[in-house]
Amino acid sequence: MTDHLGKNLLYLSQSDVAAASLNMSEIIAALERMFREKGEGRVEMPPKIGIHPAPDAFIHAMPAAIPAQKAAGIKWVGGYPGNSARGLPYISGLIVLNDFETGIPLALMDATWITAKRTGAATALSAKYLARPDSATVGILGCGVQGRSNLEALKILFPIKKVYAYDTHADRGARYAEEMSAQLGIEAASVPEPMQAIVNSDIVVTAGPILRKPHATIQRGWLQRGAFASLVDFDSYWHSDALHESDKFCTDDVPQLHHYRDIGYFQNIPPIHADLGELVTGRKPGREKPDERTMACNLGLALDDMTTAPLIYRRALEKGIGTWLAL
Repeated sequence: MTDHLGKNLLYLSQSDVAAASLNMSEIIAALERMFREKGEGRVEMPPKIGIHPAPDAFIHAMPAAIPAQKAAGIKWVGGYPGNSARGLPYISGLIVLNDFETGIPLALMDATWITAKRTGAATALSAKYLARPDSATVGILGCGVQGRSNLEALKILFPIKKVYAYDTHADRGARYAEEMSAQLGIEAASVPEPMQAIVNSDIVVTAGPILRKPHATIQRGWLQRGAFASLVDFDSYWHSDALHESDKFCTDDVPQLHHYRDIGYFQNIPPIHADLGELVTGRKPGREKPDERTMACNLGLALDDMTTAPLIYRRALEKGIGTWLAL
């Protein structure tokens, strides 16, 4: 690595990143270490800087540093809800990883795979502290990339046996149920109405496109007592009174949530009980009673990317993956 420092950087395509073969268990563990550092106040991350070229579309700059992991860099990421109609991914982007000691760029890598996996890992980590340990049924609303990665991560930490899948495109929900059943060895069924994915589930994940103005669908009383919900798509599909049923409403970063609120999101959410760093360090309690309704609205942090990208980089070096580019 030192032979290339200041002379070359390693470019990792999406297929290169996947070929590094970092597994979900490793990513969950990395996020837990990082959130412990965050909970102790030993990281640096400003709120996302964003531009919004189209309705409900965004392009964000996401820098972060984790001194304990010698990790620093930035993600440049876009999310365009209309991309699926073009056969393009909703989320795409690049990560620049810098050498912590010198600031020299070490690597440029596709962010699509990392964003998908670390988001699922953050849900699973939140569930570790907020869901019942015996949670066995999961409702997935939104059967795209995040619907898959979230279930993959949850299956690692919980004894998942049954999945109810809902998507606005019924064929997508049916395909998801078939694929995830085969991949994870669990029973998965596509359901025709969103309520059917929620009312009997111990864990609920909503993973549609993020909307500034919620398209409120999920009603008060659907989320059963004792359940945990992960709002990957923010409050985009929840009625405010359904959100206010939560006994503990958590997030991954309070200043960032306040920033989103200032620009028009999260206009009617419950008081924030804790952020994920506070849960991991024990500064705030997670689930305390079996019948609590708990929620996590993780915004997706640059810290998630900066704890994952160095692992990909080191694995790529070990395997000889990627293309060296001259600086």
